[in-house]
Amino acid sequence: MLGVFLELAWPVSAEDKKIRPGKFELVSSAFKHEEEIPSKYTCQGGDINPPLEMKNVPAKAQSLALTVHDPDAPEGTWVHWVVYNIPPKKALLAENSTPAYQALNDFGKYNYGGPCPADEKLHHYVFRAYALNTILPINEGMTMKDLEKAMGMHVIAKSELVGTYRKPIW
Repeated sequence: MLGVFLELAWPVSAEDKKIRPGKFELVSSAFKHEEEIPSKYTCQGGDINPPLEMKNVPAKAQSLALTVHDPDAPEGTWVHWVVYNIPPKKALLAENSTPAYQALNDFGKYNYGGPCPADEKLHHYVFRAYALNTILPINEGMTMKDLEKAMGMHVIAKSELVGTYRKPIW
């Protein structure tokens, strides 16, 4: 269960290190970084979100956010899921969960839309977690771009987990 972490340039206090040692990390028990996402979590399967955990959440985090997108989609980046205002103490999103604050995905829905490539090429699905020093305003109709703009300078840590998926050839 390895994820890739990205550290930002903010100073880390001794208290942050003491309370939450280690780097902010996004992991899943369903797949490892750069490995295939099981079909259960795709449109060819149950189309449910995989279990995800954000580890070593910074002590100063007021909320967490998560985005999932496919940069390999023929029409450009395709957004599959946007979740925000996750309480830091709830850094575990169970399989098939329904978080309270979800933004609009590119399927036109407010929920998880699993990998569903239109072609047979290998696609990469970027699961990106953010630790924020604020709670964001609730905005009906928010998209991933709106969320990224709202997060602005509030991001204190982020982490990525990339899964792959290829449409089965029948």
